[in-house]
Amino acid sequence: MLPIIPFKPGEEADICAGRLWIFDNEIAGIQGDLLPGGIVDVYDVHKSFLGRGYCNMRSKIRVRLLTRQHENIDKEFFIKRLKQAISLRIRLGHSNACRMIFGDADLLPGLTVDRFGEVLVLQIATLGMEQFKECITECLKELLHPQCIYERSDLPARKKEGLEMRTGVLFGKEPGLVEIRENGLRILIDVVHGQKTGYFLDQRENRAAIAPFAQGDVLDCFCHTGGFALHAAKYGASSVEAVDVSASALQMVQMNAELNQFNMIKPIEANVFDLLKNYEQANKKFDLVILDPPAFAKSRSALRGAERGYKEINLRGMELVKPGGFLVTCSCSRFMTPKLFLDMIKRASADVGRAARILEIRYQSKDHPMLLGAEESLYLKCVILQIF
Repeated sequence: MLPIIPFKPGEEADICAGRLWIFDNEIAGIQGDLLPGGIVDVYDVHKSFLGRGYCNMRSKIRVRLLTRQHENIDKEFFIKRLKQAISLRIRLGHSNACRMIFGDADLLPGLTVDRFGEVLVLQIATLGMEQFKECITECLKELLHPQCIYERSDLPARKKEGLEMRTGVLFGKEPGLVEIRENGLRILIDVVHGQKTGYFLDQRENRAAIAPFAQGDVLDCFCHTGGFALHAAKYGASSVEAVDVSASALQMVQMNAELNQFNMIKPIEANVFDLLKNYEQANKKFDLVILDPPAFAKSRSALRGAERGYKEINLRGMELVKPGGFLVTCSCSRFMTPKLFLDMIKRASADVGRAARILEIRYQSKDHPMLLGAEESLYLKCVILQIF
């Protein structure tokens, strides 16, 4: 018999509404012997079964549900879950590069799997999912037949789970640079040394959405390995300045530009805040400005400072847009909600005295689905504006 975790009275509403996380202050203790990261059954105060998941007593998120059924959490379970996730990506038309598994949204909390051609990049964030890493690796080999499965479990969040950060080959040989196709472009990915799992797949559809606006002079800020810059060049920009503070990221920008025979992309190593200020003082203008910064707010407590950072780059970005030109502005912080993000854009527009109209509000690509009841699975916002 599995250990049992009962809810306190009235605390189960969010779980019944679709959330998978159960916090330490919502439960009334543990009945039975629990192994670290072990499987438990969850019941409400009336002793009605609510679900089965894994538990970590070291984490504020005590339980993450895996199923709402009485079913064994074994290889058969993971084969079924992985098949469901893979089937969706196939239906969406993703074959060469996509996020195959997106944690909670695929009902596999703590697990991320990205596909880059014949290479899978696996990332595990939680103690409970760590217990099944070998099983998951075997399932991925059977279902997707990759040449390599590489682990990028180098998340600081693992420390809260009592886990060490880990990277390395789980199957096959360590990959070099991996080439993928995205919206007709050839793009090189460094899964070993790149940020996160090597490339930000969540912006794929948003990068394609800039096609009508990528004319004339383009400024791509926080460009990483050049995703937006390459698309701007493909869609007709006459010049593209790709700005990042990372020299290694800019080397990838240059390699990707050469791979696609684009000579209008100019990598610039600079602090974006300083560069925007200098360009504003020099009265430099662009037809399209793209702002795709890292998550300024990595916790709720950091939100106030993050809002100031987002507002500063947005008002300076607006100042650099030619009248009638366009601004593409993004936030990948889940704590910066869509409402807060739009409010910030509105205040930035008012502060610079530039009229702005929204043409599109977009989110992460469809291979990063959003689970109703799990607000944290909606994290990426992308707003396309025309500036007057």
